[in-house]
Order: sequence, then C-alpha cells, then structure tokens
Amino acid sequence: MSEKSKILIVDDDEHIAELISLYLLREGYDTKEVYNGTDAIKAFGEYKPDLIMLDIMLPGIDGYGVCREIRKTSGVPIIMLTAKGDTIDKVLGLELGADDYMVKPFDPKELTARVKAVLRRFDKTMVVPKVDENILAFDNLEINLTNYTVTYHGEMLSFPPKEFELLYFLAKRPNQVFTRDQLLDKIWGYEYIGDTRTVDVHIKRIREKFDKGDKWNVKTVWGVGYKFEVN
Repeated sequence: MSEKSKILIVDDDEHIAELISLYLLREGYDTKEVYNGTDAIKAFGEYKPDLIMLDIMLPGIDGYGVCREIRKTSGVPIIMLTAKGDTIDKVLGLELGADDYMVKPFDPKELTARVKAVLRRFDKTMVVPKVDENILAFDNLEINLTNYTVTYHGEMLSFPPKEFELLYFLAKRPNQVFTRDQLLDKIWGYEYIGDTRTVDVHIKRIREKFDKGDKWNVKTVWGVGYKFEVN
C-alpha cells in the first residue's frame, strides 16, 4: 500500500479492539482505537478514517447512534461488529447506512478480507482514463463513478458505497430487470454472506433520497426484482 488506509476501531471491549487493530496492522493499515460512542464521533472528525469498524453495544451512544450521526455528513464505509446475530439487528444496521455486518466471534482472515473488499469498492483514489464514460446523466440526476457522487436537482447527495454501486449498476442498464440474487452477486460478490433482504433495504434507502417525481425511478418488478426505469 503506497498510502496506508486509516481504520477507526470502535469497541467497548479493549481486548477485542486491540486484537482487531493487531490483525489490521499486520495487513499494513493504520488504526485508531476508541471505546465508546462519544469518542467515536469525536475521533471520526479528527482522525478522518477511510473505514470504521463499529460495535453496536457501546456505552452512552450505541453503534446505531454513531452510524446515524456519521451518515448525516459522510458516506465513509462502516462495518458493524456485534454479538447479535438476529436478522432484525442486521437489517437495522443496514438501514442506518452500514456497508457490511460481522457477528462475533469472527475469523481474522474473514475480517481482513471484508475490510479489503469494502475499501476496494470505495477506492477514492481510483484513476479512470475517460471521465465522461463514467458519468450517467438523466433528468435532474447525475451519477459519477469517478468520485462516487450523486447530484440530484443540483444538490450533491450523501451515498454510502453500497447504495451508490447498486444505483449505478441499475442506472447503467436502464429498463433492464435484475433479480435480488443477481444484484447480491454483482454488488456484494462472493465475499458477502447475507440474504436478499439486504437488497430490499438498500433499494428502500435509495428511493427515500429521490422524492421529486422525476421521469425515472427505481422500480420493483413484482415477483422478479428491480430495474431503473426511464420513461
């Protein structure tokens, strides 16, 4: 790595935080550990991480609250860490803007693999030779793959990496229908262990950002999946 990616580790168990840090340091990352939600929000502004490993069960402001606060201003990738394995906890984390979800205890190799995968998908330094080919333009909407930005009615919107990639994938193939399984494979890939509700959650969050009755929309094709429909 020419420049070390910075990873903020947030866990109230100092032993676990230190262990995660050790795994990531061995892979060449720069890390910072904090142990509660208040310090996490403060460290986010000061440390400016490229990725956040965020435990849910934190003293004071919990992981959901931290995620919600960060998503007000940033699309930095967030991987939730928790002992909870219930689907409802996973869905809530994704709805709030998390990009991935890992249940403790986890394998160190899986942890580092997921970090690499998420950072790879959100490569802010990606060099693209022909910018215009990576900009999708529709009525009052511009989706720019070069810098992962979405401009809607002249306003730049905050899009977490997974939401952006899902929107870009569909919009690049207007009026083509994709099943949930196809979208899971294309956007999350083989490294992701999840179910098709993950796609539904991200589609829901994308739709909530577009509310002005435009000539395009992310449409549900009942019994099949989704498409980016252009009228």
